[in-house]
Amino acid sequence: MSHPHTPTLDRVAGPQDLKALSDRELARLAGELRSEVVSAVSETGGHLGSSLGVVELTVAIHAVFNTPNDKLIWDVGHQCYPHKILTGRRDRIRTLRQKGGLSGFTKRSESEYDPFGAAHSSTSISAALGFATARDMGQPTGDAIAVIGDGSISAGMAYEALNNAGAEGRRLFVILNDNEMSIAPPVGAMSTYMSRLSKMGPLPILDAVAKDMEKFLPEPVRLGAERARQMVTGVQGQGTFFEELGFDYIGPIDGHDMEQLLTVLRAARTRATGPVLIHCCTVKGKGYAPAEGSADKYHGVSKFDVESGVQAKAKANAPSYTKVFGEALAQEAARDPRIVAVTAAMPSGTGVNIMADRFPARVFDVGIAEQHGVTFAAGMAGAGLKPFCAIYSTFLQRGYDQVVHDVALQKLPVRFAMDRAGLVGADGATHAGAFDIGFMGSLPGMVVMAASDEAELAHMVVTAAEYDEGPIAFRYPRGNGTGVEMPARGEVLEIGKGRILQEGSDAAILCFGAHLAECQMAAAMLEAEGISVTLADARFAKPLDMELIASLAANHAALITVEQGAMGGFGGFVLQAMAAQGLLDGKLRVRTMTLPDRFIDQASPAEMYEDAGLTAVDIMGEVSRALRRDTKLVGFSAPRA
Repeated sequence: MSHPHTPTLDRVAGPQDLKALSDRELARLAGELRSEVVSAVSETGGHLGSSLGVVELTVAIHAVFNTPNDKLIWDVGHQCYPHKILTGRRDRIRTLRQKGGLSGFTKRSESEYDPFGAAHSSTSISAALGFATARDMGQPTGDAIAVIGDGSISAGMAYEALNNAGAEGRRLFVILNDNEMSIAPPVGAMSTYMSRLSKMGPLPILDAVAKDMEKFLPEPVRLGAERARQMVTGVQGQGTFFEELGFDYIGPIDGHDMEQLLTVLRAARTRATGPVLIHCCTVKGKGYAPAEGSADKYHGVSKFDVESGVQAKAKANAPSYTKVFGEALAQEAARDPRIVAVTAAMPSGTGVNIMADRFPARVFDVGIAEQHGVTFAAGMAGAGLKPFCAIYSTFLQRGYDQVVHDVALQKLPVRFAMDRAGLVGADGATHAGAFDIGFMGSLPGMVVMAASDEAELAHMVVTAAEYDEGPIAFRYPRGNGTGVEMPARGEVLEIGKGRILQEGSDAAILCFGAHLAECQMAAAMLEAEGISVTLADARFAKPLDMELIASLAANHAALITVEQGAMGGFGGFVLQAMAAQGLLDGKLRVRTMTLPDRFIDQASPAEMYEDAGLTAVDIMGEVSRALRRDTKLVGFSAPRA
């Protein structure tokens, strides 16, 4: 028997231990779990507010359902910290988002309790339906439970899944975690609809609540309630939007009331025969005052002091690339009233909030809907506006068909600002901007640029604003710039022209993007070894500066390309172009340095690039091997495949 003062959380090694706890003990466990999450994230940083908002819900789901046989799928996964603590990972929770530690998201290879990995939004219902279908086809799996937020359900993929699940009619549980606050306030009709639902009178639990409760109310109140019901159900029917799609709808319920949660989940699990949607209202940052009082509810935080909530901020000698982009965009918007900006639920993350502060009517947040955002921008471009579509590289993948079909095919001048290009650190592989060079550069008529420092980014914003012959994209990394002197205003770059930073005679390093500083260090190390190096900044992956490339090929024994992107990107474009022009003769040795052909787990950006074989020492080694020279490579190891 446990000591009466033993914390309940200390008695939980896994979800099965929750079955032996009383409802009162489960409520106490939630309080302890919340404190544990705050304590851990104060040491590691991470997604705090969203995790605090689902503490009670996490406990209740694991207490009622039989995970891991029942498949619990968290949409996005940034709210999964309480889940990780309860599923045997408490002893590692302080390694969260660090090299060799726990992922900040769900990850199949990490635990059997993570049946489906996520970090992008709106995938959970589709995946849960897949598990439910496999169960019905005889696979050894139990119920499927998808937990999706009110921000994530705004994406088209979620609607597609709801429609398919309702039509299939399979037993499936979707829990709508409605906290009325995604990273930015959720926008659109669905957000308004759910806000109205959550404010509708008493909380109806299953069918036990009389459907005609309004008849007992005073007439003015009754008429108001009837109008409210019509607003959220439609004039013709009495079902909610979700019921019209074929779901049994339960809610809204209080997501912080353990008794209510347990009652609803137990009843739903016992009685459900088809798809069920449970509308659960929560508070982002619940139970930690600094988070509840913050505008962003501490969605993403650095390390912080638990008592005060004050976050540790690294001292920066240079502005962040995101801020440079935002300020340059706002400056150009002040000059040209046709400039507009589109973001997909990330106004501050992309820096367009700076423009929004000055020109709110010209910045459009479309919610978590990258596909719509790209085509929306295409429509504005078709009408003569100058849209900047600011989307993280990794999230732009979600709108690629629209980039191809709606923008490139029609040669519409949409400007794509691709933040978080390259490896991004603690968010890991799911958020790495590894593929945009290849997937954007393969499109006919697409101009692709990469900023090698923050001043170059300012130039590229102005270049994009002035370019109207077709689509144009520019990429830049997460984090701070290099500290170069900033121009008062960026300059318009000549399309397809690079620049030479230093001239040498033995080898040429041609860099595309923000790895230029690393290339400069490598060049200095090579010069110290007596190897003369030309260093060039390509600026453009498409169109390539073939005059520059031909000159580098003609005047050096070796040419090394370097990029913060995957195989098949800039280096591949250079090789193909050189082959087409007969520049690959037997005398010239060409090497391409890219990210390796594998995903790289979370660590600091420096550690990730070391893992990728893209440090200054790695570049030095590649040049030396190409020249067949021996150099004093302290601590050098060959690039990892």
